Amino acid sequence: MDFEQKAIEIIKGVEHPAINHSLYDLGIIKSYEIKENNVQIVVALPALNIPIIDMLINSFKQPLEALQAKVEVDTVVMTQEELQKFLTMEQSAWKGM
Repeated sequence: MDFEQKAIEIIKGVEHPAINHSLYDLGIIKSYEIKENNVQIVVALPALNIPIIDMLINSFKQPLEALQAKVEVDTVVMTQEELQKFLTMEQSAWKGM
């Protein structure tokens, strides 16, 4: 498996610690771009002051850096549509922390 495939597997596979879905499926990882060993990820959050923001980012950043990736993360606030999708998925799959 090459670097890009491994990176995508990490990006799409990291589970939210309190919701039984991946960060990617929840829309928290809004988009990503991989160019050689550089990985740019846009993280969309319900609000920018959520207490577990560092935990969420590190859950994918650390495994990517272990692959020797240079990881850049930008954070944005979810749109109203993205927030509704997130809240619906959160309600149906909440497992707690």
